[in-house]
Amino acid sequence: MEGQTALRPDRQHPGELGERFVGALGYAARAHAGQRRANDGQPYVAHLLRVTGLVIQDGGPEDEAIAALLHDAVEDQGGLRRLKDIRDRYGDVVADMVDECTDSYEDPKPPWRARKERYLAELGGSSPGSLRISMADKLDNVSSVIRAYRIDGEELWARWGKGPDDVRWYYGTLAARFAELRPGSLADELARTVAGLDRLLAGEDVG
Repeated sequence: MEGQTALRPDRQHPGELGERFVGALGYAARAHAGQRRANDGQPYVAHLLRVTGLVIQDGGPEDEAIAALLHDAVEDQGGLRRLKDIRDRYGDVVADMVDECTDSYEDPKPPWRARKERYLAELGGSSPGSLRISMADKLDNVSSVIRAYRIDGEELWARWGKGPDDVRWYYGTLAARFAELRPGSLADELARTVAGLDRLLAGEDVG
């Protein structure tokens, strides 16, 4: 259309976000009330909003935006009972994406490495929508690690309970898998951000 720039297929506008999305905003805020991020201490809802913004920016429709808001609610705030509630409120499409983004229903959770290896092994069976949400989630996670490391340095690892080798292994492996499973602008941005983290941890990034 004259005077307008055509969007890439992975950047098409998803349409309006309606009352279901507005309700999910409040639901997510209540579900994660009082919870803070381990790596930077921010209120957890800030992460959910950033992930959701990335999903919308990448062309995700309302169901994906809602699932992005709720992608950690099952793992962190209620397990299978929470998933049933999400299914009852927002339907099977949203609940199935949240389910695919969840790497553990167990309490206490299994060891971190075991959970991540299992998640990586199952990633190939995920729907396109849950892959987009997971990419957005991991992009925000890596960006948060970079910010926190620049502020706290090596103290970050003691607070977070994971070491730099674990982080580089997990996000590097994920970036490669996403590039295979759902190539596009979001996968490209994740790969660039992971490469930036590698340079930072190797002492090559002084910015």
